[in-house]
Amino acid sequence: MSAIRILPEQLANQIAAGEVVERPASVVKELLENAVDAGARTITVQVEGNATACIRVIDDGSGMDTDDLLLCLERHATSKLRDQAGMVAIKTMGFRGEALPSIASVSRLRIVSRPRGAELGGQVEVSFGTVRRVLEAGAPQGTSIEVRDLFGNVPARRKFLKTPRTELYHVEECVKNCGLAFPAIGLHYQVDGRTVLQWPAEVDDPAARIRRLLDVGGGGGLITIEAAAEIEVFGLLLLPEETPATGGRLRVFVNGRPVRDRMIGHAVGEGLRNQLARGRQPAGVVFIRLDPALVDVNVHPAKQEIRFQRSSAVHDAVRQAVAAAVGRHEQERRRTLFGPCAAKPAPAGPLSGEVAAGETAQPAEPQLRVPHHLPWPGSVGRAGGQVAEGSPDFIAAPAAPARGVQPAPAGRVAGVGWLTAGDDQPGPPRLLGQVLASYILCESGGGLLAVDQHAAHERLLFERLRRQYGEQGLARQALLFPVVIELNPAEAAVVESRAGEIARLGLELTPFGGNSYMVKAVPALLAGRAPEEVVAGVLAGFMEDGPARHSEATLEQVLAGMACQAAIKAGQRLEPEEMERLLAEMQSAGLFSRCPHGRPVFRRFEPEEMKRWFHR
Repeated sequence: MSAIRILPEQLANQIAAGEVVERPASVVKELLENAVDAGARTITVQVEGNATACIRVIDDGSGMDTDDLLLCLERHATSKLRDQAGMVAIKTMGFRGEALPSIASVSRLRIVSRPRGAELGGQVEVSFGTVRRVLEAGAPQGTSIEVRDLFGNVPARRKFLKTPRTELYHVEECVKNCGLAFPAIGLHYQVDGRTVLQWPAEVDDPAARIRRLLDVGGGGGLITIEAAAEIEVFGLLLLPEETPATGGRLRVFVNGRPVRDRMIGHAVGEGLRNQLARGRQPAGVVFIRLDPALVDVNVHPAKQEIRFQRSSAVHDAVRQAVAAAVGRHEQERRRTLFGPCAAKPAPAGPLSGEVAAGETAQPAEPQLRVPHHLPWPGSVGRAGGQVAEGSPDFIAAPAAPARGVQPAPAGRVAGVGWLTAGDDQPGPPRLLGQVLASYILCESGGGLLAVDQHAAHERLLFERLRRQYGEQGLARQALLFPVVIELNPAEAAVVESRAGEIARLGLELTPFGGNSYMVKAVPALLAGRAPEEVVAGVLAGFMEDGPARHSEATLEQVLAGMACQAAIKAGQRLEPEEMERLLAEMQSAGLFSRCPHGRPVFRRFEPEEMKRWFHR
């Protein structure tokens, strides 16, 4: 007697149900996909209890006649796939023909449907895989599918379900994903008769769905992604400073299908590199649209995992689209903060004594940059006397222009060639002064603008260093008296494996026997620091990825560390012209609103917000 047997149909369906129907949310997902494929314009989802008692999905799609009602309960019976050619480029949400028979095998199922143009519809009732009744019935156009007593015949499956709250959360996520992927479909979601979610069809403004989900009104607080090419990428992301510290939620859709794909998440993170704070993840919604023939969705029965034929091209498209979106958002922020008029390049003169790229400063002993702690020369207080030495909490900008600085038109930031803005346009900020020796305060558009001087200068220096590294390498400062340092074996391995990059960073290290090296030059930007500290900081950044990996992200991390070391510090008194020059450089920079470690550079307090402070 043969040891191999054909499984009974009902048992085969239950096994398939174990793959397709993991939890109540899996049922909702499959039924929603069927409704979408049927051309529904309105879908209602109703659940009771923890969604095992009852799930009901009602749509106004094309509907089915009685014959199709019976056929849809057969395994691998589908109207969505005709031949092998269709399998190569799947354009529908469903295609396997496994969902309904799998669901029917572990529940009490009732389907009522009427096709377009028919006077009567049909009804079929199934109890744990056995058809009980088939009859004609009056019904509105479309389909209503009711699933009761889910897993009633497999109680072991119910034991593995989570709490009702958790199961309902997963159901709601399925409904939201469907609503995001198909904004032209109106959605109504109810739990125990209570409306949880009601989204009208968004035909004219599909992005309204995303804003509603992310709880952001209008266009504020979001980065808009729009990249139309062979691989189309679009969507909305939360601003990096607004992503939750506990971990962002990034929803990804490929050709309308919600998927889990680490590669896409990595690409979004790369597009936001040097924008997100350490430990935070991107949050928002990203849609990718490409030729279905380039995507394999037949990887798993749940259809949540996919494969790309050209994964590297998809990664590059997403990364570039996100990076471009960040650039556009920065331009919009610049117009909002500094006015609509173009500015001339920032005034000449370094903020912290940098040497131009490709140059080598004259040999000198490293000099520490002494923070400003003395009063501004010639500044006077309100009483007309000289300002006493010290660090007051707030220092107002003098009414008269600082030495060597031309007056700015209409009291605006000096040193920048502003064109006159119209009365209805926000003008450039007007410098008010420095508070707590750390923040620059300006009047901006009737509101108050606070700038973190360290974070602002750090971003500007980082962008400058990154540009110099890519062009001629960083300027270096030769040491009058070279310094010999001792490295550990791991540090010495990094010096050997990344010698070219270290040289372009402005560090000149020569072997001095064993693990000893002679430091002959340091980056000019860090000439005021001890050479041992400079070398240790650079090598520490490289060592995080190991000596063998040559990662662009690691290099930028090293540059960010250098910028942080050289930037104006919190607690450092600034002259008015220094504050003005910093604001001017922000206005002309490509990226300026976040430091390379992801911290926000500024905060703007709107006029209405300030009025609410004082109950006006």
